[in-house]
Amino acid sequence: MASIGCTFKKTGLLALFFSYSTLSYGQQTSSSGTSQRPLAPIKTPVSLRSDIQVEKVMDIGKLGVRFLKNEKTGEFWYSTFDGNVFKILNFDTPNATEDQIFSAEDHGITRLQGAAFLNNTLFLCGNISANGGKGTKGRMVKYDLSKSKPLLTEVFNTVEYGTNATTFDHGWNALVISKDKKFIYVNSGARTDHGEVQDNKGAYPDARDNALTANVFRFPVNAENILLTTDEAKLKADGYLYAQGIRNAYDMTFDGKGNLFGVVNSGDYDQSEEMFWIRQGHHYGFPWQMSGIENPQQYPTWVPDPAKDPFISPGAHAWVVKYFRNDPNFPKIPDGVKFSAGVQNLGPDANEYRDIATGKIVDGDITGKAVSTFNAHSVPLGLVFDTKNALSNEFSGDGFVFRYGGGSDRPGTNLLRKTGKDLMHLDMSYNAAADNYYMKTTTIVNNFNAPVDAIMIDNKIYVMEHGTANSEGGRIWKITLPKK
Repeated sequence: MASIGCTFKKTGLLALFFSYSTLSYGQQTSSSGTSQRPLAPIKTPVSLRSDIQVEKVMDIGKLGVRFLKNEKTGEFWYSTFDGNVFKILNFDTPNATEDQIFSAEDHGITRLQGAAFLNNTLFLCGNISANGGKGTKGRMVKYDLSKSKPLLTEVFNTVEYGTNATTFDHGWNALVISKDKKFIYVNSGARTDHGEVQDNKGAYPDARDNALTANVFRFPVNAENILLTTDEAKLKADGYLYAQGIRNAYDMTFDGKGNLFGVVNSGDYDQSEEMFWIRQGHHYGFPWQMSGIENPQQYPTWVPDPAKDPFISPGAHAWVVKYFRNDPNFPKIPDGVKFSAGVQNLGPDANEYRDIATGKIVDGDITGKAVSTFNAHSVPLGLVFDTKNALSNEFSGDGFVFRYGGGSDRPGTNLLRKTGKDLMHLDMSYNAAADNYYMKTTTIVNNFNAPVDAIMIDNKIYVMEHGTANSEGGRIWKITLPKK
């Protein structure tokens, strides 16, 4: 996906980071290096409630992806897409500074998208380049930081498989430690937009997604030196393949009851973004279904045309490069597979959707329909829960999530993209009849720049904004919520 420095290949969710941030905040240059537009002013988040405060904590470097806390030492850290890992000294004080601890040369992960602490052990996960950049391998390592010199141990590497030549190889990314501290969960995103062939200009003929992509994996925290192959049956037999059919759960976390949730970015078709209650052995639909809407490319008679199919935007990348296409060899749904639905959003916010019957964008508040789960192209990230019940009764035990995308005030912006770049309160409840969660979703802070990852500590949420290669860097903000 990337090499060290600024020669990034734009892939996966980070492609959206780069493209969106460059347009909104970055300084674009022509091939001659001359400036084409100045940096836009940094926006200041705005609380929509008098009992919620927002404060800037500090500026940080570029390309921040993961923001984490070492529970053993109390130190805050962050990692960057290009492989750097920083420790923040004197966090949340006027004297805060950052100290680089590792680089890609140390751990060998040139596309670093996952990081998590267990006690004083740091886990890092991502991808490395193979076959001259045409292929990739997944990789996870861990550092024992209790030693005077941090000790690196390889957790797993994967066999080589094809990356793709444009933007849809999401790679290995989100990490989360189980509540009992016995397992580490890992998301490996799809290498496609919607299950199409991505052969990287013929280097990997007929390659679609495989058993190492679009799935969530689980490993014992003491695992070492594992080689993962594309043999699905073996991955299941070894206990590593945990849940399937998830396009890209770029952020996962546990609620206070020990349920694992993940927020997912859907593709270029106007299907809603989803939040899943991720359970062992469940299949969540990709690539045959997203947000309850079937992928039409699985039907051999489908002929895509934005003039006839309103779910395809004429400007969508997957349409421009002809990934939406007649595809008679699209794989069939495996026998006996039943798809699990996403968390159902009852609104009042982030519940705009494109209606499958009419093709029009409508508001779930008006139609009375629950949405699975958030408005399309909003890129939910930074999912956290009040696991300690530290908040006031209104918020106690609830979830919170940021939207990286949307929030456009440009003329002609449709309802799917008008709201976003915000913090939303998720008031969730279990529905036994549906065996699923329903929630009310309300924006409580908006006007963020590019919120990418968050940590919740008691009644405070710290959120890190992503800074692109062309920007001045990112920022960390503190949101203080009413406490019990």
